[in-house]
Amino acid sequence: MGTVTIGVSIAVPEPHGSELQQLRAGFGDAAAHGIPTHVTLLPPTELDDAALAAVEAHLTEVAAAGRPFPMRLRGSGTFRPLSPVVFVQVVEGAEACTWLQKEVRDASGPVARELQFPYHPHVTVAHGIDEAAMDRAYEELADYEADWSCTGFALYEQGADGVWRKLREFPFGSAVVPPQAGHAERGSLPAR
Repeated sequence: MGTVTIGVSIAVPEPHGSELQQLRAGFGDAAAHGIPTHVTLLPPTELDDAALAAVEAHLTEVAAAGRPFPMRLRGSGTFRPLSPVVFVQVVEGAEACTWLQKEVRDASGPVARELQFPYHPHVTVAHGIDEAAMDRAYEELADYEADWSCTGFALYEQGADGVWRKLREFPFGSAVVPPQAGHAERGSLPAR
């Protein structure tokens, strides 16, 4: 028995995912090609590999309770000076992402954990690079925009080579984006 490092995230679909990944690499972020473009729901978490089946069962339940919602990215932001990160902001879908990440990390589940920082959904485009490159990333993505319908999330594993690979996708229980979802973010949350 060994350990694995997993993460759970919402993939940024094409063509936006590749575009942001290429921009991240262009800013000098060496990790760009090993990290699919995403919005994190569970940050890197180490666990016993025997626990993967329980994690998958838990994520299946979380996804079954969810439903598709609109995601919109717009503009840049940063966590500096607290953390050396520049990101693209989630301006629609943030409430649904917040609900999902709480459910994924629920105390009754197999990946219950506290976060190092308060949850703030975002798409990282520069991390731990020199300040001038961070500034350039922040400026160049100030007008960035992308939107799509989020229909689920995925479980990833970090390989020994540092590359994150998708293990499994978890589609939401309902395949229909509710008509009100585009008008009110609270409409994107699952009924409880």
